[in-house]
Amino acid sequence: MTRLPFRQVDVFPGSPLKGNPVAVALDADGLDDDAMRAFARWTNLSETTFVLPPTDPGADYRLRIFTPAAELPFAGHPTLGSAHAWAEHTGSTADRLVQQCGVGLVDVRRTDDGWALAAPPLIRSGAASEAERAAVARGLGVDPAELLAVEWVDNGPGWILAVLQDADAVLALEPDLTAMSVDTGVVGPHAPGGPADYEVRAFVPALGVAEDPVTGSLNAGIASWFLASGRAAGSYTVRQGARVGADGLVRVTEEDGRIWIAGATRTVVAGTVDL
Repeated sequence: MTRLPFRQVDVFPGSPLKGNPVAVALDADGLDDDAMRAFARWTNLSETTFVLPPTDPGADYRLRIFTPAAELPFAGHPTLGSAHAWAEHTGSTADRLVQQCGVGLVDVRRTDDGWALAAPPLIRSGAASEAERAAVARGLGVDPAELLAVEWVDNGPGWILAVLQDADAVLALEPDLTAMSVDTGVVGPHAPGGPADYEVRAFVPALGVAEDPVTGSLNAGIASWFLASGRAAGSYTVRQGARVGADGLVRVTEEDGRIWIAGATRTVVAGTVDL
């Protein structure tokens, strides 16, 4: 058994304890894959991470990311929460860090209330086929005519995105998770004066998570498409998690040709774990 430093961090909270928690095991280079998978199943959070020494000289640390059912090459709220935990654990006051993970190197930087990540490039993009569009409609339990657009926005986890008419339509969805064959995100705009510019939901039943409370990777994929296509311009905000009791707030900005996905981060649990 190995005793490791541990943090559980609330990421993207729009109000206290209403973000997406991530479990972060630090100094985890002594753990094998089975121990990591077992701990991720046990925490039963959308993601659990393990911070390791980097193998790339350009990185500050290396991250492995697990859902209860699988390992991911990249995920957003674990990236922000792990940067927060690593900096807190090591005492680092650096404004910028570089994370090594399955998709390569990801830049992160401090913000006033947390951290931001530079959106990694899409590994699959473009409009969905008619068959894929029909499959998304089945999974979401809607008529295909309600989907204003369906686009691949995959930066590692496998996201396909459906655009609905408005935030109310997003919140009203009652998906058929048994019919959902791909990680599916949904987005719709709020009316002016709403809680954010857009409402987002994320469904990932194949990874052991029915609905993710707040999702950095999906929002990075959405921003990559929206900003490149002109669907959005400059900065905007996203609310996510209302249907599962969360109050997530994601801030999207474009600066110097890079897209940044930012949110608050706060340590809620600190101590050690025996694995």
